[in-house]
Amino acid sequence: HVQLVESGGGSVQAGGSLRLSCAVSGFRIRNYCMAWYRQGPGKGREGVATLYSGATTTYDDSVKGRFIITRDKAKDLVYLQMNGLQPEDTGMYYCAADQLYGTCRDVLDFPARGQGTQVTVS
Repeated sequence: HVQLVESGGGSVQAGGSLRLSCAVSGFRIRNYCMAWYRQGPGKGREGVATLYSGATTTYDDSVKGRFIITRDKAKDLVYLQMNGLQPEDTGMYYCAADQLYGTCRDVLDFPARGQGTQVTVS
């Protein structure tokens, strides 16, 4: 049974930092594309960051230089370090996973996802 559980969200002031965590069960992340996406109030879903093949990462332009996606293969954990947070980063953040076949497809098409963790920046 595939399960993803996010944690680490909260409320911070602009310029602050948060680290989100995603704990997975039912599969090993080493063989998967892992990603974070978000949905802000009144907005559509937006891919934030993707990690696969150990060290290959992609970021949305809006978070480049501020957010970092990493993983701990041994513990099957995925992290999103968020620095320099701005009010426009406010939203529900979701962890998502998809089996890796060479490269990752659009994160919004990933079939497995968690329930989300709320990030509020004021």
